[in-house]
Amino acid sequence: MNKQFRFRFAALTLAMSAGVAQADSAVIDRSFYPYQAEKPAFAGLSAGLTINQANIAQFKDIIDPAFYGFIEKGWLDMQVGETTSFDLHPNYVEATRQGQDKVKLGAKPGEIEGWVAGRPFPQEPDANDPRAGEKLAWNYKYGYNWGDSAAISPFYWKYRDLDSAKVERTIKFDFHFLNFTGRVNQEPTPAITPNPSQLFRGIYVKVLEPYDVRNTQLLIHRAQDDLKRDNSWLYLGFQRRVRRLATGQVTDAFLGSDLMIEDFEGYNGRISDMNWTYKGTKFLLMPFYNHNDLTLDSETHQDSDGYQVVAFAGQGGCFPNITWQLRKVYEVESAPVEGSHPLSKRVHYVDAQTFTVPRTISYDRKGSLWKTFTIGQAHPDHHLAKNKDSGVSIDDSFSMIDVQAMHCTTGQFKGQVDPEMSKPEMFSVQHMRATGN
Repeated sequence: MNKQFRFRFAALTLAMSAGVAQADSAVIDRSFYPYQAEKPAFAGLSAGLTINQANIAQFKDIIDPAFYGFIEKGWLDMQVGETTSFDLHPNYVEATRQGQDKVKLGAKPGEIEGWVAGRPFPQEPDANDPRAGEKLAWNYKYGYNWGDSAAISPFYWKYRDLDSAKVERTIKFDFHFLNFTGRVNQEPTPAITPNPSQLFRGIYVKVLEPYDVRNTQLLIHRAQDDLKRDNSWLYLGFQRRVRRLATGQVTDAFLGSDLMIEDFEGYNGRISDMNWTYKGTKFLLMPFYNHNDLTLDSETHQDSDGYQVVAFAGQGGCFPNITWQLRKVYEVESAPVEGSHPLSKRVHYVDAQTFTVPRTISYDRKGSLWKTFTIGQAHPDHHLAKNKDSGVSIDDSFSMIDVQAMHCTTGQFKGQVDPEMSKPEMFSVQHMRATGN
């Protein structure tokens, strides 16, 4: 090989490497910063607009069908806000960059190879890929929802009659979340050790009020191996004992609410429990906002530090009084593998930037609309001071509406990205027993 050829070959190799690096960078940028080049727009839509019965028809293409029906009935007016970027933590983005093209699906749903941390599949979903929906589900499971750990303290659930607006019951909780693996920000990273049960994630819930259910606790252990079933325990304060939950109980009404345990965060279960189908990419109005810019609930649940929760309005008081942004969304359908499941399917509207699931529509076994779930997402830099720069899209309000029973359960959050509030020792059966008395 002569000297001139070697020089040209080296230059070509360098150029090809640079091209690959640029292509890889473009994939990451498109996944995490979808509004960098251009914000989505729709004819007649602008920040400050109110969408109601009078003008809803012109915006049919950018509102999911269940919520469109609510506005069409006059159950609420929708306030439009400006589309803003919810940048996830730079360490999570970098972990995705380091793992890019190293992650692969296994032979069957629930199997994955090569993932350490970050978003496993940052590439745009391909409609011709029969497992595209499954890849999006993994992106959600390994997403940065609540970061490495966080707490909702306090968390208020209200049970409401959709017709009369009567508040039938209020329950005050603490919720705690902890990732044992895939950690990118809070030490230790990338995993908590020792981890003899090989856990991926833990969820711990404790009821604070009212008295009749006080000290009821729920603990969920999710294994790294998705093919292993979750271990879940319930501590009943009045019985003063811990019992393991049977698999089917995660689809029962939790404490008489309109939610199943499986509904938490949009979907709280194994990838392998569902058949996942990617239905398309679209722009939809989604519940994203700046908490501190809203008209908040000044009448109830104001903390000593002055923090106020999101207010509720509309039919039955079942709708968070928030603003909605036009955002890039992946529509994903999940259908239970087991025929005994109470649902025939869920339709999830997954936010393409954060991979949170702010809108879910659930259908009963006959295929009829049953429930619709909204989880409001607050920007961390316009929330509590401790959440600033956390890079966590803050779950900040929720509404689960049962359209068949004409009933709803609403949630008002004080989400706190604070590792001191969710330590590993809390996520144990021993802790449940020790704090239950």
